[in-house]
Amino acid sequence: MSTDPMQPSRHVVGRGILGGVMLFALWEGLARGLDLPSYVLPAVSEILARIWTSRVDLLQAAGYTMGEALLGYALGACVGIGLALAITLVPALRRVIVPAAMAVNSVPVVAFSPLILLWFGMGMTSKIVMVAVAVSFTMFVSSLAGFDRVDQKSVDLLRSFGASRAGILWRLRLPTALPMILSGMRLSTVRSLIVAIVTEMLGAYGGLGWVIYQAVVVIDFVQVWAAIFIASVISLSFFGLVSLVERRVVFWR
Repeated sequence: MSTDPMQPSRHVVGRGILGGVMLFALWEGLARGLDLPSYVLPAVSEILARIWTSRVDLLQAAGYTMGEALLGYALGACVGIGLALAITLVPALRRVIVPAAMAVNSVPVVAFSPLILLWFGMGMTSKIVMVAVAVSFTMFVSSLAGFDRVDQKSVDLLRSFGASRAGILWRLRLPTALPMILSGMRLSTVRSLIVAIVTEMLGAYGGLGWVIYQAVVVIDFVQVWAAIFIASVISLSFFGLVSLVERRVVFWR
């Protein structure tokens, strides 16, 4: 019997790869067998061929989008965790921060795009801000839920030994909240890339969203699918990397 802790993950990855291969084979068969036009559903082989011929432009666009997503992700994670920490250390802030966060999140993030583009311009800054807004709420909710999971009896015990709020946070609340924080970081990976691409489609100087927008304008749907494939690979890789970090850090789960 194997004792390798990574064995279940390898099985999951293997099943995922097998499922992807079967899906692409079915896709290729339907597109070729039904002789579907490219604007309806291009064959996988046609999309892969376009990725290869346009690899320079697509990789450049992917790097642009990844930069926006990663910087916005890091900024949003810091803001969300920071707000949760502030509430934990100063409980009176909960009545101010939580309603404000809920009010902002009640509006779709895309609705803020025109204002963000107006304030920060068409460059990378506006996309970074949009991603940060989207990620910060997810991180805030997950972090706050993690900090609130602490047993009050344990808090009272540490206080009886003279522990300060900062000491309780470091020794008790943070270790308890770590699984929830990392889960929020994992869930935010996909959201960060989606928001970056959608915002690029509304106005940008580069990126996968801009490539998709330009391809739609000239009715080049194979190029659209090529950009979508690249975005999917980036998203899955980012998700898998954060999941790996989560398994390494929160090894007891």
